Amino acid sequence: MHPVDLTIFILYIVGLLGFGYFFFQRNKSGDDYYVGGRKMKSYHVGLSVVATDVGGGFSIGLGGLGFVMGLSGSWMLFTGLIGAWLAAVFLIPKIKQNRVFDNAYTFPQVFEHYYSANVALVAAIISAIGYAGFTSSQMLAGAKLASGTFADLDQTMALYIMGTVAVVYTVLGGLKAVIYTDTIQWALLMVGLIFIGIPIAYVEIGGMEAIRATVAPEMLTLTNVSWQDIVYWAVTIIPIWFVGMTLYQRIYACNDEKTAKRAWYLAGLFEWPIMAFLGVLLGLFAKVGADQGMFEYLGAADISDTDPETGLPMLLRTVLPVGLLGIMMAAYFSAILSTADSCLMASSGNVVTDIIGRFTPFDSDNPKFVRISQVVTLIIGGLALLLAGTMTNVLDLMLDSYAFMVSGLFVPVIGALFWKRSTPAGAMTAMIVGGFTTIGLRYSGIELPYELDPNVFGITASAISFIAVSLVTNDNKK
Repeated sequence: MHPVDLTIFILYIVGLLGFGYFFFQRNKSGDDYYVGGRKMKSYHVGLSVVATDVGGGFSIGLGGLGFVMGLSGSWMLFTGLIGAWLAAVFLIPKIKQNRVFDNAYTFPQVFEHYYSANVALVAAIISAIGYAGFTSSQMLAGAKLASGTFADLDQTMALYIMGTVAVVYTVLGGLKAVIYTDTIQWALLMVGLIFIGIPIAYVEIGGMEAIRATVAPEMLTLTNVSWQDIVYWAVTIIPIWFVGMTLYQRIYACNDEKTAKRAWYLAGLFEWPIMAFLGVLLGLFAKVGADQGMFEYLGAADISDTDPETGLPMLLRTVLPVGLLGIMMAAYFSAILSTADSCLMASSGNVVTDIIGRFTPFDSDNPKFVRISQVVTLIIGGLALLLAGTMTNVLDLMLDSYAFMVSGLFVPVIGALFWKRSTPAGAMTAMIVGGFTTIGLRYSGIELPYELDPNVFGITASAISFIAVSLVTNDNKK
C-alpha cells in the first residue's frame, strides 16, 4: 500500500479511537453505555441497524458469494429485508407498548418478564456466546481485508491489529458512540462502493463484454441458487430479527414505537436491494479479475486455490489508484467495525446485566456500573479475538453464530409474545433441545435429508418440545 493510502487509513483509525474516547468521558450511566440514552433518532438507529446486521462480515461474505455464485448471492440479504419488516410489524409494537420494558437493557429481560429469571439466565448465556462468536467473525473479516490489501501483512498479525482497534474503541465509547459512528461509517461505505469501488473495478476488468466472456452465464442470473440455500438463509437470518440482542438494544434506544418502526423499515431497504447487489457485484468483479490473471502478482495464479473471501480485497488493492485505496480500506473497515462493536456490546450487556447482575445487582446510574461494563467488554473482546484466530471462513462463522442463537431462542420469544399458553418449562426445554439439536447435527457428520441445514431441524425440535411441554405444564404456569 502506498504511503498516502496508509496515512489515510491510519488517520481514520486514530479519529475513530478519539471519537470513542470522547464518549468515554460522557458515559455516566447504564442508559448511556448500553441504550444510548433512549433518545436516538430513527435515521441514526436505522443506519446503525443495517450497519450492524450487514457490516463487514456480510460485506466480505457477500463478496465471497458473488465470487462463487454471482448475482444470486444477493438473495441472502433478501431474508434480511423480510426479517426487518416482520419485526417492525409484529415485534416492535409488543415491546414499545409494554411499559415494563421502558428501563430494559437486554433481550433476556423479555424472557424474565414473560417466563422466569432462570429462563432469562439461560437465554443470556446463549445470546452472550452467540454474539461473542459473531464478534469473532467481524474481526476475521477485518483481518482478511487488511492482509489482502497490505503486501507484507499476514492474516494473523492483521487479525490482532484490527481486533485490538475494534475492542478498544468499543470499550471506550459504548452504544451511543456505536450508533453515531455507524451512521458515518455506513455513509462512508455506500459512497465508497457506489462512486469509487464499483465504477473503477468495472472499467479495470473490461466492462460487461469482459464479464460475459469470462464467467459462466448463470453467474449473471438470479436463479443460480438452490432451494436449500434459500431455506438455510431464511431460517438462520429472519429469526435473528426477533432474538438479536443488538436489535433489542436499538429498540430500547428509540424513544417511541414510531421512531423504532421507521428505523426498521429503513434498515430493510438498505439490506436489499442496495447492499445486497453492491456486495455481490464487487465479488463478481473479483472473480472476473481472478480468471483474467489479474492477481497473479499477489501469488494467486491458481484460481482454484483462491479463497473467495479474499478476492474482493485483492481486487481493490489491484485496481484502485493511490489515495482512493486508503479511502476504500477505511470504508470497509468501518463496516467491519460497525458490526464488531455492536455485537461486542450485546455480549457484554448479556453478561453484565443478565448473568453477573442476576447474582450481584448493580445500580445502573452509578458510574461504577459503566466501569464494570467496560472491563467485561474488554474481556469478552479478548476471548473473541482468540476464537477468531482459530477460524478461517467469515460467513460460516457468522451463520454458525446466528444458528446457535436462533435454534434455541426464536421459538420461545414467539411463544412469549403471541401464545398465552406458553410456560417457563416449555421455554427452557425449547432452548436446550433446539440448541443442542442444531449443534449436535452440525458437528456429527450425519447426512441430513434433502441436504438441509441442521438449524432447520433444531428450530423444528425446539417448536415441538416447546408446544408439548407448555401444554403439559400450562396449569402450573407462573
